[in-house]
Amino acid sequence: MWPAPLADGAGPRPPLVAVAHGSRDPRAAAVVEALLDEVRRARPGLPVRSAYLDHAAPSLGQALAGLGEAVVLPLLLTEAYHSRVDLPSALNEVRAREPRLRVRYGATLGPHPLLVGALERRLAEAGVAPRDRGTAVVLVSAGSSDARANAVVARVAGEWALSGGWWGVVPAYASAATPTPEEAVRLLREAGAPRVAVAPYLLAPGLFADKVRRATLAAGADVVADVLGPAPEIARVLLERYDAALRAPAEAAAS
Repeated sequence: MWPAPLADGAGPRPPLVAVAHGSRDPRAAAVVEALLDEVRRARPGLPVRSAYLDHAAPSLGQALAGLGEAVVLPLLLTEAYHSRVDLPSALNEVRAREPRLRVRYGATLGPHPLLVGALERRLAEAGVAPRDRGTAVVLVSAGSSDARANAVVARVAGEWALSGGWWGVVPAYASAATPTPEEAVRLLREAGAPRVAVAPYLLAPGLFADKVRRATLAAGADVVADVLGPAPEIARVLLERYDAALRAPAEAAAS
């Protein structure tokens, strides 16, 4: 079931402004807009806007223009540099120009149990039976220079493995950390995994997703699932983050 909206209080709900990293690849923005359409369908009447930190429009300042209040949510799967530094900095720049703007800043999408459900959905769409004991899964994130973000991905992989079913689940990182996706595939093959499936822990298509697909198939992966994309589970998480942010005090900007 979809998250129920908070009980009506004084006036309409503030707009949800979802901020993605942004990409030069137009497929990425198309996925973001499709995801936000899922949110609009799930909660009719809630104003929803998109914004991008780089490479695409609108910017955060453009998305917040004309608003007196907003809930800003990072469309990011892990808390790392973009959510800790880039996005708060962009918010503070907007606040300097719009001193009356009231902003609530929500949490990143992950970690969240529903994201594992979305990963399993994409694997099933690629022909992998749910929790097949003959299949090992490589959970591939973009990777980060922030070790804390990589540790979160490793924890997600560990918890997914412990939940049962799969031959095993291991993390891998498309950049900035090891093992790389192709190294993880080879290690699982050497360990005797009967079948290896790759689950991209990536929100949208682009350079990383294309590289992961090519490299892991070349390394011996049997299946590479699609990116998370506009999965209904992601839209549910976004609405949960919105409702949680509404319960927090509004601030001039994140610090």
